[in-house]
Amino acid sequence: MWARFAADAVLVLHLAFILFVVGGALLVLRYSTLVWVHIPAAIWGAWAELGNRICPLTVLENELRQRAGLSGYSESFVEHYLLPIIYPSGLTRTAQLWLAAILVTINVGLYTVWLLRRRKKRINLP
Repeated sequence: MWARFAADAVLVLHLAFILFVVGGALLVLRYSTLVWVHIPAAIWGAWAELGNRICPLTVLENELRQRAGLSGYSESFVEHYLLPIIYPSGLTRTAQLWLAAILVTINVGLYTVWLLRRRKKRINLP
């Protein structure tokens, strides 16, 4: 019972991490100190997608599911939970590269806005 609960908790944490990787730069626009957490997270997310790597959270979730007597899954979190919704036919290498490109583009755009705001504040200081 505890292993299944823990696996579900890891699943929720994993989803929260992915949402933070993709949209965390929006939070940085409001709370600039998050930049020190978000940039490494975004780099990890892009690295994992570009390198076709399995996230350690996926490995942990699978291990906990197996301890609970359930079956794990061999693909990544994105492939298992999100891609059936977004890309019903499954994840291809091309799709992974597109996801990484979207991730990088969103973050570069939002960080450009953040840097321009910071620059404007410094210029307007008395």
